[in-house]
Amino acid sequence: MKRIQIVEDDKSLSNGISMTLGSPDISFIKDFTIEDAKKDFERSVVNAIILDINLPDGNGFDYLKWVRSKSKVPVLILTANDLEIDEVMGFELGADDYVTKPFSLAVLRVRVAALLRRGDSEEKTVSIDSFRFNFESSEFEKNGNKIVLSPTEQKLLRLLISNRGKLLTRELLYERIWGNESEFVDENALSVTVKRLRSKLGDGENGMSYIQTVYGQGYIWKKKQR
Repeated sequence: MKRIQIVEDDKSLSNGISMTLGSPDISFIKDFTIEDAKKDFERSVVNAIILDINLPDGNGFDYLKWVRSKSKVPVLILTANDLEIDEVMGFELGADDYVTKPFSLAVLRVRVAALLRRGDSEEKTVSIDSFRFNFESSEFEKNGNKIVLSPTEQKLLRLLISNRGKLLTRELLYERIWGNESEFVDENALSVTVKRLRSKLGDGENGMSYIQTVYGQGYIWKKKQR
């Protein structure tokens, strides 16, 4: 399931956008301030952001800069500011698209779909130290040696890699790995999957640990010298 963050202080507009874009494969995080948006971004996996510029506690460009310091997640700016200087600034700060109000909901739907596709195309191949992960061909290597991962282990690895340095809660991982079936999955399934993935990656060898456990919360991929 894809998750879109809507950072818009107009609640009616935010609800309208979510209704227009709604589908069984998309969920939404609705934030009305930058402060709340940062908190939700830190504790969630976000696949795209729809961002207003004028917010109660600051400028949307500040949030965009903050997001770009942490992630390449696609961002669409949706604003009443139609000045060329604002549009230029948005793109210079890393926005992927810029739409001014009023706008066509049908056009917005197409543009957001393009953002989600763009996000899917990123980081299909990742090289980290001695690892090389190709998520498109499901080929995984360490020091040139192949690593065979189950589909579930691949999902977990991709979530961790795509959100390097970010805590992923156990609840979120259950939802993203097992989807609607998560409520029927054994409560130890995630711990077992993490253990198997660590073993296959040789995580912890040579004093190098990548998959960190945040006890009582979840996991984070973070290179750390022991």
